[in-house]
Formats: sequence, structure tokens, C-alpha cells
Amino acid sequence: MGKANGGFEAARRRLEPVLARPRDREATLRDVVAVLHDEIPHYTWVGIYLLEGDTLTLHTFVGRPTPHARIPVGEGICGAAITADATIVVDDVHSDPRYLACSIETASEIVVPIRSAGRPVGEIDIDSDRPRAFGAEDRRFLEEIAGRLSPLFA
Repeated sequence: MGKANGGFEAARRRLEPVLARPRDREATLRDVVAVLHDEIPHYTWVGIYLLEGDTLTLHTFVGRPTPHARIPVGEGICGAAITADATIVVDDVHSDPRYLACSIETASEIVVPIRSAGRPVGEIDIDSDRPRAFGAEDRRFLEEIAGRLSPLFA
């Protein structure tokens, strides 16, 4: 866990000026995704989906290409997280029937809603090639980041 903890600390240091700058939503979302991918060793794919009507639309990502640029609300793990308005952690994506396969290498996933005015407006979606990659620290860290992104949607 030491390496992961160092990753969280490095990510926090790099994210602070990104999240503190004036409301430049495009640049902020792009930079958050890049920092999370670069600094946390077990984050293989990092993306942000934004809610557009009844569809989640992939806004920005770092990692392998995905065929899922648009996901209807309620479909897949991403759609389930928006419907439930709750973080979802899947330790083994291959055993979860909701999983929309993106890469054969993906083993686990965490999806964290981004809220504004009390409702979900998007989400942070992270895949890992490691099974059971996401623990309580990942969840707390990503929920904190999602909360810091909320003002971009006010």
C-alpha cells in the first residue's frame, strides 16, 4: 500500500492548483484525468463521463480506447452509478453482469458520481487491470475529488 499512498499524496499535490484555479471546466477535467492516471499506479484507465439527458457521454479520458463513448443511463456500471447516485466498486468486472467490456485486461472498476445542486451531473470512471484494486482510500480520495469538481457545474 505504500506505493499507492505515495500516489495519492503526489496526486493531491498536483491536483491542488488544478482544482483551485478559476472555473475552466474543460481544462480542469482534462487535467484531473491526466493527474489521476499518471500518479496512481493501479489506475489503468481514467475517464469522466458527463450526463446529457438520459445519456452519459465520455468527456475526456486517458488509457486504452473504449467503444463506450455514450452509455444510456441505467446501463453498465456507469449507468448504475448515475441511477443510484452512489459510488460503485466492482472487485471483479468479469463476474458482474452490468459490466460493459472495454478491455480484456480490465479486472476491476470504481465509478464515483459528480454532483451539482444535489443531483448527479457526471462521474469519474476508473478501471484497473488488477482485481480488487480499489479500497476505502481510493473511494474517499475519489469522492473528495468529485466533490471538488462540483462547482464547475453550478
